[in-house]
Amino acid sequence: MLNVSKGRLYYEPVGIDPYSLELMDLIDRQFTETPFYGSRRMTAWLNRWGYPVNRKRVQRLMRLMALEAIYPRTNISKRRKDHEVYPYLLKGVKIEKPDYVWSSDITYIRIGRGFIYLTAIIDWFSRYVLSWKLSNTLEPAFCVEALKEALAFSKPEIFNTDQGSQYTSSQFLAPLKERGIKISMDSKGRALDNIFVERLWRTVKYEEVYIKAYRTIREAFQSLKSYFLFYNNKRLHQALDYLTPAEVHFCEGKGMLD
Repeated sequence: MLNVSKGRLYYEPVGIDPYSLELMDLIDRQFTETPFYGSRRMTAWLNRWGYPVNRKRVQRLMRLMALEAIYPRTNISKRRKDHEVYPYLLKGVKIEKPDYVWSSDITYIRIGRGFIYLTAIIDWFSRYVLSWKLSNTLEPAFCVEALKEALAFSKPEIFNTDQGSQYTSSQFLAPLKERGIKISMDSKGRALDNIFVERLWRTVKYEEVYIKAYRTIREAFQSLKSYFLFYNNKRLHQALDYLTPAEVHFCEGKGMLD
């Protein structure tokens, strides 16, 4: 399951000037620490540490990185007016089994002199990563590929995302509608509505991405493939009573968390 299409291995990372790339690297690391920082605070933080940059540039870079602070503000993950938006269905809902709620998100990854995007689909109950993909653009295609790959094995009752254009596109919504899956979307500017994916990104960044400093997309793919296999099958989670996501996802019916 944990693959990208072969063609994606040959994509060039998005190129950008060295100073902007340095700023993006700093923004990514600080955002991982303080996901409530919007462009205003992020600009102040960069200036404080000796990086002269104005808020307009920080806004542009955060938009390019698909970053959105957890508190309401001007929406960075823009959706098109002709795209469908659905209400948030998970407030107060108790998740007690695998394949009840899945969710997805996108994050930025530095690659040599450029960058790429990673998307993943996670099960809220087991924390199992059902699929993931890499892309050098924010077009919906790689999110749709990840969705179809996950749906080939199972399906959730509810699928939750943010209101980004990738997830409100007809290409992404169609497979969900065809299978009768309920669609839930985070409140505008509320990344905490999708907290399990936010926690996944923090884990992936600190345990894998920041340590490895990938030079190419092929290198990133191979390393992330190994990491997600480890994450699903060997990494013990405190929130899962020190079981692995795979143990919980596939053996929950045997009462492993009772």
